[in-house]
Amino acid sequence: MRIARRPVGVLVLALAALACGGEDSGGPNPPPPPVVGKVTVTHLLFKSDRNGTSNPAVDTVAAGTEVTWRWLNTTAAHSVRSNGSPSFASSALLTGEGSQYKVTFTTPGFYQYDCSVHAGMTGRIIVQ
Repeated sequence: MRIARRPVGVLVLALAALACGGEDSGGPNPPPPPVVGKVTVTHLLFKSDRNGTSNPAVDTVAAGTEVTWRWLNTTAAHSVRSNGSPSFASSALLTGEGSQYKVTFTTPGFYQYDCSVHAGMTGRIIVQ
């Protein structure tokens, strides 16, 4: 009987080590950032469609992601103006329901933007 207990005890210890993560104790890998970015432009507001943040609208995306700003429920003129470095091409002044502006972010970095007409409208795109 004693001989049978040792292999069971070793097996229990091995299973416990595996359950604790074994040598890889870093846990599961975090999910990759989204590959789609959408921001709604409304009256005096940039709002992330993914997480609801606004002024600043903050989105984290993977490199190579196209971000779309879409004008909704506004007749006021707005723009998406890049601030600082790194930068991206800024939009012209756009008006009207359904207007859109798109930028593909290929280089990792922290990109800030605002509306050239309304100083309180701000946002950030974090590219990983």
